[in-house]
Amino acid sequence: MMQYKPLLIVAALALAGCAATQDVKHTQEPAAAAFQLPAYEKVTLDNGLTVFLMQQKEVPLITVNAVVRAGAVNDTSAGISALTAEGLMLGSAGKSKRDIENQVDFLGASLSAEAGKEGSYISAKFMAKDLDTMLPLFADVLLRPDFDATEFDKLKQREVGGLIQAKESPRAVVGNYFGKLVYGQHPYGNASGGNSESVAAITLPQVRAFYTGFYQPGNTSISVVGDFDVADMKAQLKRTFGDWRSDAAPQQQSLKQGLPVLAKSRVLLVDKPDAMETTFLIGGMGISEDNPDAVGLTVVNTILGGRFTSWLNDELRVNAGLTYGARSGFASYRDSGLFQISTFTKTDTTEAAIDLALKTYARLWEQGIDQATLDSAKAYVKGQFPPRFETSGQLAGLLSDMYLYGFDNSYINDFERKVDSLTLEETQRLIDTYFPKDKLQFVLIGNAAKVAPIAAKYGEVNQVNIKDVGFGG
Repeated sequence: MMQYKPLLIVAALALAGCAATQDVKHTQEPAAAAFQLPAYEKVTLDNGLTVFLMQQKEVPLITVNAVVRAGAVNDTSAGISALTAEGLMLGSAGKSKRDIENQVDFLGASLSAEAGKEGSYISAKFMAKDLDTMLPLFADVLLRPDFDATEFDKLKQREVGGLIQAKESPRAVVGNYFGKLVYGQHPYGNASGGNSESVAAITLPQVRAFYTGFYQPGNTSISVVGDFDVADMKAQLKRTFGDWRSDAAPQQQSLKQGLPVLAKSRVLLVDKPDAMETTFLIGGMGISEDNPDAVGLTVVNTILGGRFTSWLNDELRVNAGLTYGARSGFASYRDSGLFQISTFTKTDTTEAAIDLALKTYARLWEQGIDQATLDSAKAYVKGQFPPRFETSGQLAGLLSDMYLYGFDNSYINDFERKVDSLTLEETQRLIDTYFPKDKLQFVLIGNAAKVAPIAAKYGEVNQVNIKDVGFGG
């Protein structure tokens, strides 16, 4: 199941650096102005719907995004948020799934829906001249889904098959195992797609109830970015969505309650007897999306495992030849987050790779960061930042995340200033405060018959089979 990845600045920048590229070389040129978020207008309609309008006239394109505060953390049955989101595309307002697809394809446009950990997303991209066709179609999909029974059964079959097939690729599912290991029964441990048995058991009435409970104007924002007149677009959105009503506010639970305390090192060993490699994640608790130190942590993590020339990639790939790539990063949520080191290696080099990853990670405390390395990472992070907000789709995604995670313009506008102000002393405070030093959590996916004796070296081992339903919880 494809899963929407929210545009989390920390995670996105931290995990982007292991492509086979070299660091940007900076020459002595006049300093460019710091990147700033383009101007936009935020409006709340009478029904509670939040609207963001950002005019971008450079190309005749428009992106419309909607985000609903409903994701895997809200699942009443595992995978129901994902099925509900994808079910929006099965027909709406009397138009069949094929009718919608044909109309979108004829215009050369795109229209999709999916769910992630904390939000469900509907996105459309089209030529500005097709606004009068695409906006009503977008509204039909969001507000008037038919949830056709025949198409719904087909969707479930596809999703169940996809969930089973995904386990053939350890790198596709290792994150789900790690989230379950760390969070346990807490909602942040819910896999966004659910599992094969839970999805197969979900009924159409359950999906309709989930839709009614969460898809409400006061629980949703719509972001429009592109080539349009702001006043005209505002009026059109009010006409299109102003009559959307809801009966009761969604029941949103506090996810700050019941977060785990990691008291000891643990290893989840996932047996895949035919595996020729061991795929592993090492880490622990991270930071929430609103953490004021997120920018500084992006810089520090860039040094550790966030670019091709990072310590982890350099040691495990370049020097030791144990893997094709190693990385680290913070995955941030609204009320919590994870820190992860990830890589894979041949089965017979599992121990060597894990030990080298841990040894390299320990450099944060044993060696620390020198000024030249810090300066290089700061330049890299600043250079990678603006290209992430160039297109209408990227900007619309950013506005959606601003609604979902509750951050404001300063998140973007102060980014480069915060990078520039980071000192060596501050990096050490960040390392000591946020990078988990002990009681680490491990997920190893591989041939358990060969890996089990190694796994016991790193913590208390719990072994499951990769064909077992779910992710070890």
